[in-house]
Amino acid sequence: MQRLEFALDGHDHVELHQLLKLVGLVDSGGAGKHLVASGAVYVDGAAELRKTCKIRAGQRVTVEALTIDVVA
Repeated sequence: MQRLEFALDGHDHVELHQLLKLVGLVDSGGAGKHLVASGAVYVDGAAELRKTCKIRAGQRVTVEALTIDVVA
């Protein structure tokens, strides 16, 4: 499984669909929303269907064989 670390750079959160775009998993926020809606995205081990779910430091997002650890 591939792991990435995403730094919030002073922000308190990032929306899930934007996170997927910012790490390069999708080309646009719209594509990120579609991926989330498909049920393929997990936050802290649970399926997440809310496209604008706020992801905060300490959370882990998993999509297929990719894990994104969010840090402050």
